[in-house]
Amino acid sequence: MIKKAERLQSVTEYYFSKKLREVAQLRAEGKSIINMAIGNPDIAPPKEVIDALTTVMSEDGTHQYQSYQGIPELRIAIAEFYKKHYRVELDPNGEILPLMGSKEGIMHISMAYLNKGDGVLIPNPGYPSYASVANLMEADIIHYNLDESNNWQPNYEELEKQNLSHVKIMWLNYPHMPTGTSASKKDLEKAIAFAKKHELLIVNDNPYSFILNDEPQSILDIDGAEDVAIELNSLSKTFNMAGWRVGMVVGESSIIKTILQVKSNMDSGMFLGIQKGAIAALQSPDSWFDGLNAIYIKRREMVWQIFDLLNCTYKKENGGLFVWAKLPEGQNSKEFINKLLNDKEIFITPGAIFGSQGEGYIRASLCTSDTLLKEVLNRLSTLKN
Repeated sequence: MIKKAERLQSVTEYYFSKKLREVAQLRAEGKSIINMAIGNPDIAPPKEVIDALTTVMSEDGTHQYQSYQGIPELRIAIAEFYKKHYRVELDPNGEILPLMGSKEGIMHISMAYLNKGDGVLIPNPGYPSYASVANLMEADIIHYNLDESNNWQPNYEELEKQNLSHVKIMWLNYPHMPTGTSASKKDLEKAIAFAKKHELLIVNDNPYSFILNDEPQSILDIDGAEDVAIELNSLSKTFNMAGWRVGMVVGESSIIKTILQVKSNMDSGMFLGIQKGAIAALQSPDSWFDGLNAIYIKRREMVWQIFDLLNCTYKKENGGLFVWAKLPEGQNSKEFINKLLNDKEIFITPGAIFGSQGEGYIRASLCTSDTLLKEVLNRLSTLKN
């Protein structure tokens, strides 16, 4: 056998990759599994997006390689979107880099800036890919604990007690996944001050700012942020385009240029039809967000009822595409969801997969139809009988 690279010794297969095989096997055995675990939008994108894709399909040049930086029209649309919704001015020619999904941006940014042994500050709980990619880079992972008692915000006083001299990147993610907590302007100002003090790069991962959130914000709207911060964003959740793989990284031009050094060696440009669809999405009227959130508000109320039946507690003021709930005292999250999967054929995410600070919590997605959520309520009603 040819040995795999040593860097993979510290990287395990993504939880959902493994668990969804188990779910598929249960379905193959005749089980009627309802999946409430994945943030995979089940609603169609705006009609204008699909029209833009189909219209360009027969045009000359559509099926050729495209620019590594995306077509100028897409970068202009991103700049206009940021100005309209975030009050952030961006130069389309140097401060915007379209991505094939923001998840690839995590890899590109890490490859562009991390050497072996460099420090990376990663939230706990947080998106598992931050740590996975850091491990692939053989970086030194420094988890910073987020806690419900501190509204899931970084405790900079605790961070200051650590040796941060080798830290190059800090991952930030607000609205936060998995908890749904937003950061205030004051919270983001603290992050920028911390980054400047320690001369590190903050990467704010910002794909949820329009989902059940009244005040979308960008870290680049904070004074001085352009010196130490960049931002990842995505069309996956905001416009139901998860399978299209469209994202972006925005920030100071020299940083974007450095990331492009990696990206231009990794792909040969985004399909033109997808770029045209992305432009149409970014130009959507405010009514699109209102309609989308009306659906999620209704679903969230049913998820709250589900968590009530499971004797969980949660914060109704949190937003995002998920509901984060605290289990009854003493419950193990993986054991809890495995029992729910086996007994009720309902799949919910255990909080432990997001880090040790996620133990004792579970997360449910709002990407589940009203019909299926009603069926979940029906299955769980027997718990109260």
